[in-house]
Amino acid sequence: MKTVSAIKLMQHCGRYKHLLFLLFFFQYCSQPNTKKSRTESSDASYYTAADFSSIEKYDTHIHLRIDDSTFIQQSKEDNFRLLNINNANPAAPAIEEQQRIAIKLLKEYPERVAYATTFSVNNWNDPNWEKQTIEYLKNSFSNGAVAVKIWKNIGMELKDKNGRYVMIDDPRFDPILNFIAKNHIPVIGHLGESRNSWLPLGKMTVTSTRVYDSIHPQYHMYLHPEMPSYEDHIRAKDHMLEKHPDLVFIGAHLGSLEWSVDELAKRLDKFPNMTVDMAERIAHFQYQAINNWQKVHDFIIKYQDRLLYATDIIVDGTKTPQEMR
Repeated sequence: MKTVSAIKLMQHCGRYKHLLFLLFFFQYCSQPNTKKSRTESSDASYYTAADFSSIEKYDTHIHLRIDDSTFIQQSKEDNFRLLNINNANPAAPAIEEQQRIAIKLLKEYPERVAYATTFSVNNWNDPNWEKQTIEYLKNSFSNGAVAVKIWKNIGMELKDKNGRYVMIDDPRFDPILNFIAKNHIPVIGHLGESRNSWLPLGKMTVTSTRVYDSIHPQYHMYLHPEMPSYEDHIRAKDHMLEKHPDLVFIGAHLGSLEWSVDELAKRLDKFPNMTVDMAERIAHFQYQAINNWQKVHDFIIKYQDRLLYATDIIVDGTKTPQEMR
């Protein structure tokens, strides 16, 4: 493998195995016999739905926000291991509470759950912010965190003393990112948004973005032309990766390059330590495949060890595991 991202993410969840992703959509769905298992099929190269429970799988992007094991027990039945990601989303519990829950679940289910920490930028303009952030991360790593989540509030909400939006390539992040890289910890970056968010609702290419931006108009960038552009976010992320070549980086949601496998391939080629997860963005692969199935298929085959299966499921007590399927 060219990267160690997935290994690092799952080092506390047992030996890494290739994630099965879009296998039915891009490979097996064209096969005539979909009821046989792989062992029963005349072509053992393909998995079928009958293999679901027997194959060990990973969901590398979920949010366990309550101290409850129901979802974890379901994941055990379904043969999934989970990466529980703390998040600086203001709609979520405080990051300290998320971390308390994550550490507790990790101790109770070390073979089923790993967790990613995060950090706050609420005190960004405090001169002690860097020191306090590094201390928080040290504590997280000592308690088993295997990754660090950076959220879209950087670039979309955070402002400096002069009222300017702070992007991820701001020099104040450099000591934080250097510390993370020195400790060989991956960063999961949700930076910017889907390119659809800069379009009117009626011109968006997939329903999921249209629904999300309808519910969260503060992140529908078409309504906020005063904020950084889509291109600003991509440039800032690229610049950050150029400054930190040793940083293992997982671009959440296909790295906000979901709209073009060509653009995504350019970044995967340029940044050998970059991986992406597919949480809430698989539909964009499907959309591109309508007009060029072969290109999308070939991209997935070429970069199969750089694509992490992920769902972005939020477990907060409002839905049962069956309802979230």
